[in-house]
This record gives sequence, C-alpha cells and structure tokens, in this order.
Amino acid sequence: MNQDALKQAVAQAALAYVPEGEIIGVGTGSTANFFIDGLAAMKDRIVGAVASSEASAQRLAGHGIRLFDLNEVDALSVYVDGADEIDAGFAMIKGGGAALTREKIVASVAQRFVCIADASKLVEVLGRFPLPVEVIPLARAQVARELQALGGRPVWREGVVTDNGNVILDVHGLEIRDPVMLESLLNQIVGVVTNGLFARRPADVLLLGTAQGVQQRVRGG
Repeated sequence: MNQDALKQAVAQAALAYVPEGEIIGVGTGSTANFFIDGLAAMKDRIVGAVASSEASAQRLAGHGIRLFDLNEVDALSVYVDGADEIDAGFAMIKGGGAALTREKIVASVAQRFVCIADASKLVEVLGRFPLPVEVIPLARAQVARELQALGGRPVWREGVVTDNGNVILDVHGLEIRDPVMLESLLNQIVGVVTNGLFARRPADVLLLGTAQGVQQRVRGG
C-alpha cells in the first residue's frame, strides 16, 4: 500500500469513533482530508463539526457538513487529526500545515483525541521532523535567537501566514526526549503563540496505517 492508501485506511477506521448526534472536532492536513471526505457519507448522523483551520472548514462546508465556532460549544466528545510525528507515549509534533494553534485549542476541548497516521510517523524520539513554532511577526527575529540558544536551528517558513496572521519558525536539529518540558519551555518565550508539541495533551488513541492493516493503540493500554 502506498502512503495515500494508508492514510485513507486510517481515516476510514476513525469514522467508528464518531458519535452520532454530536458535534465533533476535525483536524487539518492530508490525512484529515481523507477523514473529512469519509465523514461526508455520515453527515446526517452528526450535528456538525468544529474545524481547526480555514482549509478544513471549507472542505467540510463543501460536503454540506454544518460548521460551528468553538465558542458555541462547551465540549467535544472527539477530535480527529493527523500528526507529523508521534512517539510511543503519544506525544506528537504537529504544524506542518501551519494550523498548530487552532489544532491545539480544539484538541484541548475534546474528551478524546484520535490520531490518524501512517506508520512512517511513529518515531522513537521526536525531532527529526522540524518543530513548528507560531510567532507574532514582530518577534520573529528575537524568538529565533531564543530558539538558537536552546540548541535548535530555526528557519522562517517564508511566504506562510497562519490563519491567525502569524508566521512559522521551523526548528531543526532537536532531539526531544522530554516533550512535556520542552512544550512548556517554548511557550514561555515572549512572542511565541504556541509550538507544535502536543505532549501536555497527547493523543488518546492512535490509528496507525501499516502494510498489514490499521493498528489500534490506546494510550496507557
């Protein structure tokens, strides 16, 4: 199976986690797009969705799925999204699609985070994929200096502006052995909106696409 087939398989498997009659949280990216397309077939069985990006909102709306602003909902039973990397403890690096801040906000409201990913995303140590950091434009150079002082090599993702009007610094050269600590540390840098480590709120369920089929793994299980 090629990578797209693996992504499609895990996206289809995630539909089993969608509760009927509720509003669900939906992520951003190529794997999440397969999930959105699959969700279209059961759109009459859910109330609607909260999207983590403008791109996902447009795709959901294109399928006729009702959109809700997160401020309209008290809680979400499930949030489904992909990952750029995920480790054995279900901590993730996300933000390759520059939607990390909204993804993190929507995920924080969800009772269950279902991560859908192909097997190439599962790693022993996070950091081979450059860590995205969303930054207020005024603070870009200063934040880059702070990230360098921490041992990273920040690269401005030129030409990319987030849905929140900010810029992205991709931090190369990190070996992240304590993602919870680093997530908190980076968020203390003045000018950082958030970073792409999802460790303080990791995934609860991992649906991993492999050549042998979809593996279901549960955090702590």
